[in-house]
Amino acid sequence: MPPGLLAYTAPVKVRVSSRGASRLLARHPWVYRSDVLEGPEQAGLYPVYGPKGLLAWAAWNPASEIAVRAFRYRPTDDAERSLLDNLERALALRKASVEAEPGGGFRLVHAEGDSLPALVLDYYAGHVVLQSGSAALEPLLPRVVETLIERLPVQSVLAKNDQRTRTLEGLGLEVKPLFGSVPEGVWVQEGPVQYRVDLLSGQKTGAFLDQRENRLRLRGFGGERALDVFSYHGSFALHLAQGFRSVTAVDSSADALARAQDNARHNGLELTTVEANAFEFLRQEEKAGHKYDLIVLDPPAFAKSKRDLERAYAAYKEVNLRAIKLLREGGILATASCSHHLTEPLFYEVLAEAAADAHRSLRVLERRGQGWDHPVLLGVPETHYLKFALLEVRD
Repeated sequence: MPPGLLAYTAPVKVRVSSRGASRLLARHPWVYRSDVLEGPEQAGLYPVYGPKGLLAWAAWNPASEIAVRAFRYRPTDDAERSLLDNLERALALRKASVEAEPGGGFRLVHAEGDSLPALVLDYYAGHVVLQSGSAALEPLLPRVVETLIERLPVQSVLAKNDQRTRTLEGLGLEVKPLFGSVPEGVWVQEGPVQYRVDLLSGQKTGAFLDQRENRLRLRGFGGERALDVFSYHGSFALHLAQGFRSVTAVDSSADALARAQDNARHNGLELTTVEANAFEFLRQEEKAGHKYDLIVLDPPAFAKSKRDLERAYAAYKEVNLRAIKLLREGGILATASCSHHLTEPLFYEVLAEAAADAHRSLRVLERRGQGWDHPVLLGVPETHYLKFALLEVRD
């Protein structure tokens, strides 16, 4: 080495700007790449420093737009152990419920909501589906699985890492077993009904567990006619069929409706299924003069980014307007939004505008959201994504 030149040493910590430090001090775990001043070349678990010293320990990936994902805000001598401690706390929170309902479905780990960045574990009657979206956590997955099977009665673990967001982290897409013998499908108990989950090929991890408590809540209603719009596999419809004489499930996917019928037959229930565009179906029902006692609206995320918000606002308003017009006086609208960009105040603004345009008076019976096993961090709006309202048509 020429005299007077020092060997380059790669940094072993991440340094962020004042703006990045402010986010971490406010306990938002994400710092974007534009607010990083310096960091290691390799993804991993590193301390994060601001202008005034240590701020957090984080999952770091210089290739990701979300470069810093904090999981601890205090010093530690063992970052991996601290991360696994977060995992053990998450599993302890769900353990009693899993042991009380071993045939049920629960979210065991809710990513940032459990201080486990981009990591999701869903439990389906003894079988767990794992999704990981952080390059820094990828080498730790064997220890994650080891901790999981030590703490809970688990028969198998499947890594279903086929979500496209992994490519943003420089990760490949794959679906592979990590432990035990993974069945193609499993029947999950939810209250008085069972539904089948395709572990290998279903959407997300196989089902939508965030609506579990809202589905169970609808068992308290009954009447003549109910409608489940955007029904997917008919999970809401199965519960409605306990209390309504006639239940119709509407979805644009023939395969999803076939599964809804399979679920109904398995439970000894009857459903009418309609393959249709939801907006067009609701317009046709209004034109035909049909009325319902209860309508569920559980649409996909219309606003996947801030750029979509204006269009999504109009779509949410339109679909709720059509549903309100189809409800009898005293009827119930059970409506949801899973778009975190559509905040809760905006969601209720949409509903108020839809009610006004329909010339109907609506009373809020309950403001609900995602289940307890999908925890929300105050100050981190991304973790509060599901809004669910129970509304009564008054006149």
